[in-house]
Amino acid sequence: MTLDDYILQHSDPEPDYLYRLFRATNIHTIHGRMASGHLQGRFLKMLVHMIRPKNILEVGTFSGYSAISMAEGLEDDGHLYTFEINDEMEDFTRPWIEGSPVADKITFLIGDANIEAPKLDILFDMAFIDGDKRTYQQTFEMVMSVLRPGGFILADNTLWDGHVVDSHYDHDQQTKGIEDFNDAIASDPRIERVLLPLRDGLTLIRKKQI
Repeated sequence: MTLDDYILQHSDPEPDYLYRLFRATNIHTIHGRMASGHLQGRFLKMLVHMIRPKNILEVGTFSGYSAISMAEGLEDDGHLYTFEINDEMEDFTRPWIEGSPVADKITFLIGDANIEAPKLDILFDMAFIDGDKRTYQQTFEMVMSVLRPGGFILADNTLWDGHVVDSHYDHDQQTKGIEDFNDAIASDPRIERVLLPLRDGLTLIRKKQI
């Protein structure tokens, strides 16, 4: 038994619907590994239970796994708004979201969240950043502008397969985007932050009540 197997066996089981979604994502999409998966999905749900947000903003829907996981943790009056900039994902993702047990808690939108999210005129309690790595810093600033003081941001893939510390790796624009984001928030006085080595790196951020 591997350590990963042990961890999953001692965590809540993956719901059957999400198991089927994860499998379909890996079969029918090119970058199936981008889906959050069992452990991160249960972690996201638990964080939502703990934070108890009324409104969540997600940037980067992909196949909908993380959106559904977070929506599972919402209270009755909670809602999640998720943006996907790649319109080619819509035909795959929309049926999975609309067929999920939490479909009534999710609004799935196609478009650039950096432009469209502020137009919703909603003050969010929590946000999950998992979109274009090249524009992470821009997305972070947008999210900060629509997040309430004391609200939380989760930024995914912040270890980027370890490339952030690999001096021999050819640092492409996506890697550079993650590095610039990590460096910028490390000294940002507006927030508190902790980078967790969960999956591909997950940074938890709290907007200070200034």
